[in-house]
Amino acid sequence: MSFDLIILVVRFVVILSILIMIHEAGHFFTARAFGVKVLQFGMGFPPTLFSFKRGDTVYQLNAIPLGGYVKLLGEEDPTHPDSLASKGALTRFTVLGAGAFMNFMLALVLFSFILMVPQDRVEGRVLIAGVSEGSPAQLAGLQGGDIVLEVDGHEIFNTSALAHRIQLKLGQETTWQVMRPERLITGSFGIGGEPGLAQPATRDTEPYTLTLVPRWTPPEGEGNAGVRISTIDGQLVSHSDPIWEAVPNALGLMWEIVVLLRNLVTSWIAGTSTPELGGPIAIAQASDEVAESGWLPLVGFMAFISFQLAIFNILPFPALDGGRILFVAIEWVRRGKRISPEREGLVHLVGFTVLIGAIAVISYFDISKIAQG
Repeated sequence: MSFDLIILVVRFVVILSILIMIHEAGHFFTARAFGVKVLQFGMGFPPTLFSFKRGDTVYQLNAIPLGGYVKLLGEEDPTHPDSLASKGALTRFTVLGAGAFMNFMLALVLFSFILMVPQDRVEGRVLIAGVSEGSPAQLAGLQGGDIVLEVDGHEIFNTSALAHRIQLKLGQETTWQVMRPERLITGSFGIGGEPGLAQPATRDTEPYTLTLVPRWTPPEGEGNAGVRISTIDGQLVSHSDPIWEAVPNALGLMWEIVVLLRNLVTSWIAGTSTPELGGPIAIAQASDEVAESGWLPLVGFMAFISFQLAIFNILPFPALDGGRILFVAIEWVRRGKRISPEREGLVHLVGFTVLIGAIAVISYFDISKIAQG
């Protein structure tokens, strides 16, 4: 094994271990706070490398560093007074949701930190260099030479900012504030009306507003809005947010991630893009590529994965936290009438088997992609 591969594996294991510990600590401490007995706190999946017992809990370090778990007494069986299932619906909802909440909070802290760190970015004016025939941009009245100032109230300071705003509102109406500079001719003119030395110039005009609906499926070679754009008068500017702005901006960024994920899934369902899923191996490879750009992008990558874990674990799928919360919700709707522990346990077992199988299949394709370069 090469040194670079060792570094990749160690970095991935450290990142994943931190995210898992944060998640499982949420379950652990809320369970203890509500009087639920914690039987096991495991990092990784078996076989077990070593373990020790403190109080009622066995702490385990396992060989496969691709997950973790907290085993609570009576997760489906309410017969023991210290079991999870013996507690009220609100308590169980809190304990089950605490892991995803901790991943959410970690992502919020890391994203806020990143926004507070001074970073250089290119800022200038975004020029519409061209408009495609029959595109949403042309139908809205955009023309080559226009300058985009804002989209939906957000300042557009480079092409990435505009592309981001377009991707957030696919199939939805967006409001653009645009300036169309007037073209002037300056200089002297010769006798008889023949032009002499003349220089073209432009003059900024009052901004105007238009609406545009970015399309889901643009023709090949065209963008969702149908514009070709470039940043002009660009300058490298150091930018950072004070903490009172960084936290709400981080929340806004996380919401935008949710919107982009929704748009991605929608495009899969509509058949406008092909799903490309990645498992632990793909994540490890991505972390290595991000790390080449420096420590700050790696922190951002860690924040993104933590937020993804929060979203994934809260999905109402059997064996996930969201799947267990779903059973609590069903019980609440049925006015306290529970599904039998045996049936619930079987559903979660099937769900866990499906998840492990999916990870194995995705990992196989990840390895195939790496092998094919």
